[in-house]
Formats: sequence, C-alpha cells, structure tokens
Amino acid sequence: MKSKRQSKILEIINKYHVETQEELSAYLEKEGFAATQATVSRDIRELKLTKISGDNGRQRYAVITDADTGMTGKYARVLQEGFLSMDCAENLVVIKTVAGMASAVGAAVDAMKIEELLGSLAGDDTILCVIRTSEDAKNVMKRLQKIIEG
Repeated sequence: MKSKRQSKILEIINKYHVETQEELSAYLEKEGFAATQATVSRDIRELKLTKISGDNGRQRYAVITDADTGMTGKYARVLQEGFLSMDCAENLVVIKTVAGMASAVGAAVDAMKIEELLGSLAGDDTILCVIRTSEDAKNVMKRLQKIIEG
C-alpha cells in the first residue's frame, strides 16, 4: 500500500501544482488513498520532495533529482516495481506495466529527462514513448533496462 500511495503522490505532483500537504492529502483521497497528515509528511520526506517556485511564483512540491542518474531512488523503485516488459518498433518504445502502474512508471521515465524522448503517453498498463530515432530508441531501452536490473 505504501509503494502504491507513494507512486500516486509522484503522479499527482507531476500532474498538478500541489502547494500544501493538505492539498496533496485531498488529491490522494480523491484517488482512493486515505492518509493522515503524518503519513503524507513521512511520504514527502521519504520521496525527497521539496518545494520549488512555480510559474505563478507560488511554491509547489517537486522531486529532488539525483544528478548522476537523473532520478531519485524512489523513481527507480517505481520503475522496477511496475515494469513488466518493453519492446520497440522503429522510434517507438512500448513499456508494459503492472495494471494501474503505467502513469507512475511513465512519471519515472519522464523524470529521467531523457534527451532523446520526445514525449510519452500512459494508459492503465501500457506506456508509449516516442523517441527521436530508431537508434536512440535502442539506447533508451538499454538505459531503462540497466535501471530496472538495478
């Protein structure tokens, strides 16, 4: 439950400009996760979330990224836990995930800031990644596989 809740938190802060723990709790509740303020606070600490200035000048939650990998250990764990398989067709990479995890895994892939990744779309259990070239797609798959294998 904790892993799913934290995955949902990452999804929420990537989708919405969340400014407070109360706002995050409300989003979680809408998604079916009941969490106390203490639990949300602990999740924020464990996920290494920080507040950054948004476009409107107001503060919002964001993930502190690891300069070496472009993602935190939590994103790597979400990728590892949700991943089932991947394949490519020319410059498209299709990632299969555990049911309900595509959005969180997609957020983890997006957090990697892969230069060759033009964009991604996530459904319930499938992510479509559009890569610049077919050669880049192979390299992206190798990079993802390396993270998945730990």
